Amino acid sequence: MLQQFCPSANFISVEHLHFLQALIIWKNNLIDFFMSKVDVKFRINDLKNFCLPSGLFFSWCNTGVISLLRPLLLDVVPTIRQAAALALGRLAYFNDDLAEAVVKEGILPQLVCSLSEQNRFYKKAAAFVLRAVGKHSPQLAQAVVECGALEALVICLEDFDPGVKEGAAWALGYIAQHNSELSQAVVDAGAVPLLVLCIQEPEIALKRIAASTLSDISKHSPELAQTVVDAGAIAFLAQMILNPDAKLKCQVLSALSQIAKHSVDLAELVVEAEIFPVVLTCLKDSDEYVKKNGATLIREIAKHSPELSQFIVNAGGVAAVIDCIGSCKGTVRLPGIMMLGYVAAHSENLSMAVIVSKTKRALKSILQKCTYLPALEPLLHDAPPNIMKHIIGQFSKVLPHDSKARRLFVTTGGLKKVQEIKAEPGSLLQEYINTINNCYPEEIVRYYSPGYSEMLLERVENYQPVL
Repeated sequence: MLQQFCPSANFISVEHLHFLQALIIWKNNLIDFFMSKVDVKFRINDLKNFCLPSGLFFSWCNTGVISLLRPLLLDVVPTIRQAAALALGRLAYFNDDLAEAVVKEGILPQLVCSLSEQNRFYKKAAAFVLRAVGKHSPQLAQAVVECGALEALVICLEDFDPGVKEGAAWALGYIAQHNSELSQAVVDAGAVPLLVLCIQEPEIALKRIAASTLSDISKHSPELAQTVVDAGAIAFLAQMILNPDAKLKCQVLSALSQIAKHSVDLAELVVEAEIFPVVLTCLKDSDEYVKKNGATLIREIAKHSPELSQFIVNAGGVAAVIDCIGSCKGTVRLPGIMMLGYVAAHSENLSMAVIVSKTKRALKSILQKCTYLPALEPLLHDAPPNIMKHIIGQFSKVLPHDSKARRLFVTTGGLKKVQEIKAEPGSLLQEYINTINNCYPEEIVRYYSPGYSEMLLERVENYQPVL
């Protein structure tokens, strides 16, 4: 094109300079237009907020915006190449028609070839385009595979930059999520051992994406799940169950669930990683998705055999799931409800364990609402320790504000019974007992304390009368 405006290489007119200047400005403005909507961190929430008016979308399709961006991938300026790749990724992510246009323009092989040659910023942008294309359908994901992207992405998993690893792992996960054939292609490319290494990296974002990709690979078949297990993933995933990051915990629990769901042997391998009783703490997490994924993991283990269900019951899993169901709303409760059904279906004994746990839960709920102390007092002498805490708790709420109840509590032997309870120092039960004791004079509390009568008799024996 320049030769048309510049017949002599030794001479450039003012008009030629103006043309070149206009060409550069047009190119930069085009990139700025697309970059105005681009978040280089590729956060999913920002991507959701990106919305094109339908008229502008069809206008871009009709004017061939993809073909206009393609030459910019070969620009001599690195930032322009990167910006063009980001713009293509944004467009492909928005709509499957635009993603198909990227494929038809032959852009994917160009991106794959440049992955090993460009800087880390371009690698992240190129991985974003591959992910944006592959996410829409198995056909588009297959197109990404056929252009040789898997081998290039696997090489990126070994890159020094964590952001490049994250982008590559994310793209591999979007390809593997569709079906077992695509997942097997990811496995055959050698991705699994490197993904297991990625979950051991210090960066939380990389851990999340790597765990998510392992989950997407494992979910399709027992063979794929076994490949993940053979790479040593279970031990490292189990160690991250208590990680404070809620999003990471969600992905870790999901990955373990996808492994455990396929067979008894795989479920037993997950259990042998000593996830109990640690996983039960996830059922009390403030994040509802952590609760849901935790209950899902327990469900996928319990469904396989009576032995695994009995193990969960012995670990306190049934009671923990029932408490979780009571603290949640909506569909978050479904995995826990299904887990109880699986456990109860195995045998009469396990069914009775579920009934007893539900009954205890119901009794606790009733006790926490009851303020009529005469109904609670008989339970002071017969209740088991785990129920006693709730009974004493109710007395500690009522007695400080009711003088008649305090007197009745002494005359019926309630205060004496409270002094006989042995509670661990600093426990919630000990706090309840202290609250009750503070409602009475110190000498009254001592009088009803165990051993006080013997102490008085000893004082009588040792007393020397004055004659």
